[in-house]
Amino acid sequence: MLCVFNKGVVNPPKELQSPEAAAVLPVNLKRAGEALQDFLSSNPTNSFHLHFGDNGFLAASSSQSSTAAPRQTSRRKMFCGVEDVYCVFVGSLDNLSALNRQYGLSKSSNEAVFAIEAYRTLRDRRPLPAHRVLQDLDGSFAFVVYDHKSGTAFAAVGGNGEVNLLWGITGDGCVMISDDTSLIKASCGKSFAPFPAGCMYHTESGLISFEHPRNAMKAMPRVDSKGAICGSNFAVDDSCATVKSMPRVGSEANWANWS
Repeated sequence: MLCVFNKGVVNPPKELQSPEAAAVLPVNLKRAGEALQDFLSSNPTNSFHLHFGDNGFLAASSSQSSTAAPRQTSRRKMFCGVEDVYCVFVGSLDNLSALNRQYGLSKSSNEAVFAIEAYRTLRDRRPLPAHRVLQDLDGSFAFVVYDHKSGTAFAAVGGNGEVNLLWGITGDGCVMISDDTSLIKASCGKSFAPFPAGCMYHTESGLISFEHPRNAMKAMPRVDSKGAICGSNFAVDDSCATVKSMPRVGSEANWANWS
């Protein structure tokens, strides 16, 4: 998958930017549009993409990129859109049948359809906190949901860490999320890191651990094999508790205003 969002849609932690980014001329990094062309060229027969004006784009393919982690070669990739909400989903949910029954979906609904329905339920009715919904997902997964009407992005990676997702800041200031290491490196240089397992990102609330939602996240400095300082890893800070769960609100509230 390849997802790119402009500033305002996704505002990542400042530590994701490498301190050495200023020393890298943007001309030496591929722009988001060039990354998209590389993605489509590497998957010429089974890839597609959707542009969302100035907000960014989503791209997906049904095949596995050769530069993704070897253990992800068998992961299913799905894409769907429902009423201007779109999802790219990698992996699988072991309890999908039970979740589909719980959310009133058909037996044939796949993981991407479920992710959209869960998001819309949280956005429109919010019966449970978001972290509780994600805690109920059994399996190995990563997904990105984009709500075009509200300009809201939501991403999460399963707690077992078996599906790898990377995020970074491109030379032209966009935020890129992908499972393709080569695309991330070509556009983000050193300003990227693994998306932390067991965590979710929402446009309004930022990065949160859905496994430990009351704990803050902390940046962990990261250095590559050549000693260059890269974008930081992020982990749960056991020494610092905070409350960043969605407040209980009425049925008319919009989850896009989550804080």
